[in-house]
Amino acid sequence: METAIKTSTIKDKLIFEFETSKLFLFGDTQIRDQAMESFYKQGIPTRNHEEYKYTPISSILKGEFDLSTSKNCNDEQIEPLKFLKEAYNVIIENGIFVEGLSNLENLPKGVTICSLVNAATSNSAVFEKHYAQYADIKTDPFIALNTAMTKDGVFIHIAKNVVIEKPIHIIHIATAFENTIIHPRNLIVVDENAQVKIVESYQTVDSKAKTFSNALTEIVVDNHAIVDHYKIQDENACLPERKELGYLMNTTQVIQKKQSVFSTHTFTLSGALVRNNLTIVLDDEHIESHLNGLYITSGNQVVDNHTVVDHRKPNCNSNELYKGIIDGKSTATFNGKIFVRKDAQKTNAFQSNKNILLSEDGTINTKPQLEIYADDVKCSHGTSTGKLDQEKIFYLQARGIGLTNAKKLLMHAFASEVVNTVKIEALRDYIEGKIAKTFE
Repeated sequence: METAIKTSTIKDKLIFEFETSKLFLFGDTQIRDQAMESFYKQGIPTRNHEEYKYTPISSILKGEFDLSTSKNCNDEQIEPLKFLKEAYNVIIENGIFVEGLSNLENLPKGVTICSLVNAATSNSAVFEKHYAQYADIKTDPFIALNTAMTKDGVFIHIAKNVVIEKPIHIIHIATAFENTIIHPRNLIVVDENAQVKIVESYQTVDSKAKTFSNALTEIVVDNHAIVDHYKIQDENACLPERKELGYLMNTTQVIQKKQSVFSTHTFTLSGALVRNNLTIVLDDEHIESHLNGLYITSGNQVVDNHTVVDHRKPNCNSNELYKGIIDGKSTATFNGKIFVRKDAQKTNAFQSNKNILLSEDGTINTKPQLEIYADDVKCSHGTSTGKLDQEKIFYLQARGIGLTNAKKLLMHAFASEVVNTVKIEALRDYIEGKIAKTFE
């Protein structure tokens, strides 16, 4: 929808666009109204907001941004982005589900993949039960903004006892000829005893201007279900000469039920600014949660990872490992919180953040946190930051390996602990190839 807007701030523009377009958007208008009211109260966060202290969102959004979206990509442009040959491919361009470019033939019985617009009517029972029920619009302005403004996205429902062998690959594409804000949305519901692998990739394609993607994914993992979730954030892969164009605000909200297993892996390889908000709620007993992350930064990049693991019930386990390699004048942040509620006895929760600084100008801000209200738990957290080990470099050089190759070997070894957690072989090979190219 093209709209001529002459208001003064991006906040004004967003509110104006919402009021003129909300009647044409899918879903419950009341939910959208509440979300926009929450966004209005919170506003665009500045560096004075503790949670956004190291994320210069307000300065980025000071410029002129268009709020309309259009579909421009074709098969030739999208084909290289389908790096998993054995997968069900879902194409999301500028937040809009593109069925014609997706590859969803021969879906197993009990698997539904469609646009959120269609799901609101054709799968209304599941949609209404779960949509906008977990990501709290009052806790973050970008959750509120996405809930109010999203135009479309993908709905995935895996029925009870269904096991999918092939992964589902959601390919998020941002493309623009003018600076544009988009709001992609995913709702993934995995029923009891079901198993699935979900891969999300984010890239900017054929853009002449900045794109700010405010993406939100809600994942429901029911009793005894197993979900492997992967995020590949490589905004500048298709535009290596224009590193300032891709901005990504990525929020993932997960709710787990009894004896479920959820593993998520986040690989941030490029992007002018990438902010990840990941919240996992362990809302029953005997749950397992695994969080792994790797971020490799250079130039003037800003990468910010905020994680929350909320243990609400007893006898649950969570493990978290994030690693970063920081070069140039880039800035990386890790802020990890673990909550152990009063009733969550017998909790095992572990968190680790490790970083390597390759330059004098790079910056890492790390803040692991524990809040424990139960007395029978095993919890730990730790962080370390340093340079490449000179003794190890000397050891490798003494055995005939050049300085540059010695550094590459050490960085690869450092990253491999996270890469090796990837269970899809083709995806692991793809990530290793990307990392090797980055180290060049």
